[in-house]
Amino acid sequence: MINTNKIAYLLVFIMFFGVAFYAKADEDNRYLIKTTAGVWKRYFGVRHSFDNGFTTDLSDFHVRFTKIFGLEVEPVKKLYVLPSVQAASPSVKGGKNQRALPADQIPWGIKMIYDDPFLAKTSGGDGVNVAVLDTGVVKTHPDLKNRIKDCKDFSSPKSPLVDGKCDDKNGHGTHVAGIVVADGGSDGLGVFGIAPAANLYAYQVCSASGSCWADDIATAIRMAVDNGVNVINLSLGSDSPSSLIYNAIVYASGKNVLVIAAAGNDGPYTGSIDYPAGNKEIVGVGALDVNKIVSDWSSRGINSQTTAYVIEDSDIEFAAPGVSIESTWKDGGYAILSGTSMAAPHIAGLAAKLWQKDALDPADATRDILHKFSIDLSLPGDDDDSGWGIPTL
Repeated sequence: MINTNKIAYLLVFIMFFGVAFYAKADEDNRYLIKTTAGVWKRYFGVRHSFDNGFTTDLSDFHVRFTKIFGLEVEPVKKLYVLPSVQAASPSVKGGKNQRALPADQIPWGIKMIYDDPFLAKTSGGDGVNVAVLDTGVVKTHPDLKNRIKDCKDFSSPKSPLVDGKCDDKNGHGTHVAGIVVADGGSDGLGVFGIAPAANLYAYQVCSASGSCWADDIATAIRMAVDNGVNVINLSLGSDSPSSLIYNAIVYASGKNVLVIAAAGNDGPYTGSIDYPAGNKEIVGVGALDVNKIVSDWSSRGINSQTTAYVIEDSDIEFAAPGVSIESTWKDGGYAILSGTSMAAPHIAGLAAKLWQKDALDPADATRDILHKFSIDLSLPGDDDDSGWGIPTL
């Protein structure tokens, strides 16, 4: 005898499953589905896999569907490259068949880190791999093209990873990368970064508009670590933490990789530091002007310890040049930007230059060196606005 109840249930299930299958996923609504079951991965499609589940884009209908089947879902956080607080100044173009030239080959921030106002050329970073996770990098820029060792795009809506592609349509990533590794170009006429001999891993995790999904960032961090990167720069942030990014940072820390992040441009309020800079496993960096004064807009941390110089959550660890910084730009020329996004790569470049490759734990040893080389800018202790101060050579 046919069990009509079972048939009715099966028909309803098939109908519901079919409607859900054809519901269009929303690229602006990404979720972590907390299951590793293959059936759900095949059904929804996988953008990135993690130990506790996988991420995918879901429509509102899909979200309701997951709840019916008891699946735990969590929205994936969206972060942003920290916006410049000053518009980009246009590049100075040469004549026909001539390259653009910077206003200053050694920008003031580089001279401040080197502690040499007459510096004519930078050096260092040989054999050290630095990953810049940002809006990408212009691969053809004369001052960067010889430094790029790896180029990947994690931000494409159509594919979770495009190897060999990291086109920067925004400019932010190219500017950040130049502060770290610009080598002046083959003709020596361009701008110089802190560590011009370091290798650049240009990992595009943000769109042209500057928005970045946490799962793309977390995957890029893990891949950078697995590909032998020593230092990671994150000039991006959000008001609250992401568990996906935090877990990736812990993974990086456990593999002796030093992660450096911009503190944010939401100052001068106590506790305004962005994440992931606010995680103690990360080196959070605030912004200084040419007079070594912390900018009003540079985000502040919270120093809850009475003991001087203690790394804790929501702390600023260093301050570095971040006001009116000249660097490489998306049009092949140069631009001047301000923000903690510009401060962080000064520290990332210095970490590459001082990298303690022979130490048992190179990342911790390099972090200790940065502390030892720091000049306190306020009262003794790791202050809310400048941390240990500015590390210089």
